[in-house]
Amino acid sequence: MNQILLTFLSLALAAACLAQNRDADFGKLADRFFDELIFKYDPVQGTSAGFHQYDPLLPSESRAEIESEIAGLKKWRAEVLGFDARGLSPWIAADRELVLSQIQGQLLSLETIRPWEKNPDTYSSAATNAIFVIMARNYAPADQRLRSVIARERLIPRVFTSARENLKNPPRIYTEIALEQMPGLVSFFQNDVPQAFQKVTDTQLKADFQKTNAEVITALNAYGSWLKNDVLPRSQGDFRIGADAYQKKLLYDEMVDIPLSRLLEIGFADLRRNQAEFRRVAAGLDSNRTPQQILEELEHNHPAGDKLLQSFRSVLGGLREFIGSRGIVTIPSPVLPILEESPPFMRALTTASMDTPGPYEKDKEAFFNVTLPDPRWKPKQVEEYLDGFSRGTIISTATHEAYPGHYTQFLWLQSAPTKVRKLLSANSNGEGWAHYSEQMMLDEGYGNNDPKLRLGQLQDALLRDARYIAGIEMHTGKMTPEQAADFFVKEGYQPRPIAEKEAKRGTSDPTYLVYTLGKLEILKLRDDYRRMKGTQFSLHEFHDAFMKQGTPPIKIVRRALLGNDSPVL
Repeated sequence: MNQILLTFLSLALAAACLAQNRDADFGKLADRFFDELIFKYDPVQGTSAGFHQYDPLLPSESRAEIESEIAGLKKWRAEVLGFDARGLSPWIAADRELVLSQIQGQLLSLETIRPWEKNPDTYSSAATNAIFVIMARNYAPADQRLRSVIARERLIPRVFTSARENLKNPPRIYTEIALEQMPGLVSFFQNDVPQAFQKVTDTQLKADFQKTNAEVITALNAYGSWLKNDVLPRSQGDFRIGADAYQKKLLYDEMVDIPLSRLLEIGFADLRRNQAEFRRVAAGLDSNRTPQQILEELEHNHPAGDKLLQSFRSVLGGLREFIGSRGIVTIPSPVLPILEESPPFMRALTTASMDTPGPYEKDKEAFFNVTLPDPRWKPKQVEEYLDGFSRGTIISTATHEAYPGHYTQFLWLQSAPTKVRKLLSANSNGEGWAHYSEQMMLDEGYGNNDPKLRLGQLQDALLRDARYIAGIEMHTGKMTPEQAADFFVKEGYQPRPIAEKEAKRGTSDPTYLVYTLGKLEILKLRDDYRRMKGTQFSLHEFHDAFMKQGTPPIKIVRRALLGNDSPVL
């Protein structure tokens, strides 16, 4: 009996060693994948991740470079497919799936969707972001970072040369968005970048910077003039990616293979459910007024534009304290994110966002960005924009972006055990978790069941429902951007300026259904996990187990937590 047991243990040990070796082999392959493909063609992503050997580099975005990347992606697809998944641990086998999905998704973008031929803003905003990611964090002395800025700025004009060669027939709305962004981008280089490095004392370095920065401003202005005078009059392209590409994008990016017709049924059902709940809660406040009248009153209860950042700042501590006292989820760090105005290249399409450092970044500052009213706006336009920042919406947004949303998930991501899990993510996980958190926090008692907070959360849920439906409908030709804006107002209960911004965003962000999609996937996973655990279920334990997986598609999280491939919805 002892000999049999020893033999069994020896075989088990040998199998474990073999799996370890196979896992290590794939880890080496993944390292090469990032170094030889991902960061080679997107060094700005390398900088964002915290690998600063890429700081002086910038892709040219030329057609030849894009074709070279496509060839590289196909080579790597063959290599990863050729790496036999047998013998890998479940975690690393899932990493292999993530790498393959990343490759397939990028090929779909470059070969089929082709934003490099259609979207002028991908050039101007990408060039701006290339400098922002160096400027924003003090990961190295200012003079060292300024040298990298100078190196990248020298390469920016060739990006606009590529844009002139690549852009064929942009959709008019894409050119309009690029032009709308342009004053903010120019201002960024005129004001923000010099201010960030004003303490640098090296005379030659400052002179070099003044030269390259002036050249970038000139190149941006020339690009803007070309877009306005040449490209805009002939911008007649179609922004729609079509049903086939949409379905494939969902499959590769989110590992969701549900038919679009069924996804629309799910989206409309959630929209109607949230509208009904909104009516119920509103009637509890005042049954003599319509939900729209109550909503209008709530929208007018917002801070002034110059108090907006402080309003967000004041709620973060209370959110964090509630999470700790109720045991919602472990928060790995006591450091709060920093509230500041959104960077210029993000203001046309976003109202709030979380900018976290890459998982390999030494400087751990995270920025909670809020888009403030444009100083050029008239008072009526400012008031309409601020209607989107009622008290309930501010709390819902702070929950989404910080506690226990994106910022909390970022804090967990730093301890993910593999590079693949640290660097590859699914939006349906990250945005789904943040959107799920908005509802979950109120369900768990935050705000003492204040109906006004619930209405703010429901208004945000309706915004995401409208994104879900409008994204599919616009990109399959069943809804125009103008109709989408009306849909956001009528069905999503959004102020007109927010609705117009959201409709514009959807033209270039087709799968911004990921918020509601991911939230519904997480709610189903939680219910299934609760049934599996029975009386042993703990919300805190479920959330921590979810966080430990990184941010892969929910399909992979389900497999890890439930041990099966049961449907995500």
